Amino acid sequence: MDGKKLEYKGEEALKEIENLTVNPAEVQESILKDILTRNSETEYLSKYLKGSKDVTEFKRHVPVITYKDIYPYIRRIANGEDSSLITGHPIVEMLCSSGTSGGEPKLMPSIAEDLDRRTFLYNLIMPIMNQYISGLDEGKAMQLYFVKAEMSTPCGLPARTVLTSYYKSKHFKCRTHDPFNDYTSPNQAILCNDSYQSMYCQLVSGLVHRQQVLRLGAVFASALLRSISFLERNWAKMCNDIRAGQLDSKITDPECRSCMSIMISSPDPSLADEIEEICSRSSWRGILCHLWPKAKYIEAVVTGSMGQYIPSLEYYSDGKLPLVSPMYASSECYFGVNLKPLCDPADVAFTLMPNMCYYEFLPLGENGTLLMQLDEEEEVPNDRLVDLVHVKVGSYYELVVTTYAGLHRYRIGDVLQVTGFHNRAPQFRFICRRNVVLSIDNDNTNEEDLHKSITVAKNRDGPDVTPMDAVAADDKTKSSSSRPRRDKRMATAKRGLRSLAVAVSIPLSMTFFDIYFSGSSEIYGARAKPFWFPPLWILNLSYLGSSFLMGLAAWLVWAEVVRNSNGTTISVLNLNHISRRCFKENGIKELHASAEQTMQSL
Repeated sequence: MDGKKLEYKGEEALKEIENLTVNPAEVQESILKDILTRNSETEYLSKYLKGSKDVTEFKRHVPVITYKDIYPYIRRIANGEDSSLITGHPIVEMLCSSGTSGGEPKLMPSIAEDLDRRTFLYNLIMPIMNQYISGLDEGKAMQLYFVKAEMSTPCGLPARTVLTSYYKSKHFKCRTHDPFNDYTSPNQAILCNDSYQSMYCQLVSGLVHRQQVLRLGAVFASALLRSISFLERNWAKMCNDIRAGQLDSKITDPECRSCMSIMISSPDPSLADEIEEICSRSSWRGILCHLWPKAKYIEAVVTGSMGQYIPSLEYYSDGKLPLVSPMYASSECYFGVNLKPLCDPADVAFTLMPNMCYYEFLPLGENGTLLMQLDEEEEVPNDRLVDLVHVKVGSYYELVVTTYAGLHRYRIGDVLQVTGFHNRAPQFRFICRRNVVLSIDNDNTNEEDLHKSITVAKNRDGPDVTPMDAVAADDKTKSSSSRPRRDKRMATAKRGLRSLAVAVSIPLSMTFFDIYFSGSSEIYGARAKPFWFPPLWILNLSYLGSSFLMGLAAWLVWAEVVRNSNGTTISVLNLNHISRRCFKENGIKELHASAEQTMQSL
């Protein structure tokens, strides 16, 4: 990528967006030709192209793949083989995906210039925001950023998350001063590997600058809510630090202590009292607006699975701060930006920047109907893919990318819906991850249906209910398999037998107790009873009473075993049944009605 584009700010950045979206087909063709020129001699592409750099040959012969297809090459590179297995550039690190969608984290190859592309996309965010909110250069941003511990591959390549990679890069650490990105958090606090110390120092920094903060946020909504929860537990300590002008002794990281000692070098009891008065209120509704009264919006990803946190963020902001999802990115590649950042979270759509990678799309349904008929393991015919400029409004697609770092026609796993166009570049709404997030009785439920089902249940219980978490349980009365029921019967039977053993052991022990003191002198010899020991008839009555009660308890436990084995327990919300009916009969549009009908039948 042209290094000059990394310096684009303000109007220059907006002009670049217009230039890229006016003729995305031309940009995309140029990107693919450039990738093939660099990567055609790799071991992977040579199998299919025999050294050819022709775009038509690429589309005809290179297969559509998933992670399991590319993983053997990634493993070989991680073990020390040359990057030329898949890319013409040296691979400098492996990026770890979160693993939240498909289970195990994945390793994605990354080359040096990928950081340029990520920085380019980051630099577009504030020029877009400035079109809607003015004066953002007159204060600070309390953006809570965190790194995660990194590992190394057997050959010594760093293996870390894409965010950790960016925060540790010179692009972030050595960035020039930008009044639109003046963070309250010192770099030392952001880069601290200890999550407690990092969060503590960043929140103290945000509180110290509370009257200067113009925007709040974290990368993901979940991270921001964790920070609020952390503040709720530790605000008293933070007030003490500000009041005394001295950092808490639990903060032991030398760089954190060094930068924070400058920030709170002198006592500020009035500021501490202000914060204490706000945080000690009985309700934390609107706490973000009270602590940071000049904040104009919250920046965090609230699409996809993060959508479940919207009600909580609205509670803590009292609905007064817009929720902004600025960009769409993944470990594989950064993709696009939200050109209408103040839209409702449900209407967020991202414009894919055609210079980031080469995009193709696997059709999954049209006219508002999503069909998940194509399994991840199933081979995809090459002619089924659609180019960026040929997608249709209202249709659903799975994103397929070809990157400079060596992913060729790789299925990302994200399901997108086309909502419109900016110039000639399509805009997409993120629907869900294709990978399974919930599997009950061999029926799979994706994250959007799961979230919508919980929302339906919440609405059913009334407007004052705020969902904080959810648990899904299978309903065995609808199971076609007898194996889980047998397993359940065996487990509960074992519990019943243990209870029965306890019921028998107690009266038996009392019997031995009786024998010991009342005495069979032939066996035990004569023993003197202590003066406090009760008469024998009281012991016998105790024995009979306890035997009766324990026997009754054992019988009740066994009755519970039989009841459970007959499968009469009812789950609170049969999400499994809802999603099955939604996908196989009605499609996404009928989800709410299907959920409501199912719950009425419970």
